[in-house]
Amino acid sequence: MSTQVNFFNKSIRFDNPEKIINEITEQIRYDIFKRLKRRGGVVGISGGIDSSVTISLASKALGKQNVIGLILPEKDSDNDSKIFALKLADKLGIQTIEENITAALVGFGCYSRRDQAVERIFPHYNPKDFKMKIGIKQTDFSNNIPPIFTITIIDNEGNKENKRIPLNEYLQIVSASNFKQRCRMSLLYYHAERLHYAVIGTPNKHEVKQGFFVKYGDGGADLMPIGNLYKDQVYQLAEHLDIPKEIIERVPTTDTYSAEQTQEEFFFQLPYDELDLIWYGFENNYDPSVVGKILGKDEKQIEIVYNNFKRKQETTDYLRMQPILY
Repeated sequence: MSTQVNFFNKSIRFDNPEKIINEITEQIRYDIFKRLKRRGGVVGISGGIDSSVTISLASKALGKQNVIGLILPEKDSDNDSKIFALKLADKLGIQTIEENITAALVGFGCYSRRDQAVERIFPHYNPKDFKMKIGIKQTDFSNNIPPIFTITIIDNEGNKENKRIPLNEYLQIVSASNFKQRCRMSLLYYHAERLHYAVIGTPNKHEVKQGFFVKYGDGGADLMPIGNLYKDQVYQLAEHLDIPKEIIERVPTTDTYSAEQTQEEFFFQLPYDELDLIWYGFENNYDPSVVGKILGKDEKQIEIVYNNFKRKQETTDYLRMQPILY
């Protein structure tokens, strides 16, 4: 029992969220004005919890007049993303700039390259009659094999077809889709450079540590204020920052594919509250049996999740690497 109590005492809940907010905003202020010697910050806002907390912290740190919210939709984007982003920006009193990146993505061949790969799996697929997404096959953690990716297409009547995705097609779809994040990064730096601002990134701890970001895409930034925060901690700060309820209650999505898809479905495999506690146990070397008892899961299940964490870290190490110099 004492071990479990110790686990909770050192858990991810903040005793004083306001103190944490003040510490982060003070660090943002120092990094922008003193270390980077910039005049303000640019944040890409998507109407999601991470970008909403990030821009709220930036506004609090730098002053609303020194922060720009960039809205970067494309033809596959959820309409709610723009609606929620504008609602937050209006509440914070910050300026927003909208840049629709669809034309740029057409020029890159983002959609056509993606659709070519989908058509090799489903010959009858066409983007006018179907939406698509890829994700990880849901598992009961009864085995210790790497996650299996599947592709789903959905017709206009809502009928779904699902298949296991071959490696070559998976790689092509992902690499084509990554144009979206890299295009957004380019525009963030365009506006940052013209204003002599810094780019403030929005990834949280899980995204950084497990590699759920695009290198030189959403992984490209000058600072990442929530990069060491668990998802639950991001939500805690959101409550104290008075983020609109609709954003707090919105299910985290990738907002990448034409069909709606949650981050859990695409990458994490677990709801964030469980993910946070298991990751805390993993990085603090808690025995799987302790974490299992707290979450009501078998020790073997936690061991498998630990192994998945290790696998993700190893396979995404290159994303976090600086260029190799000779």
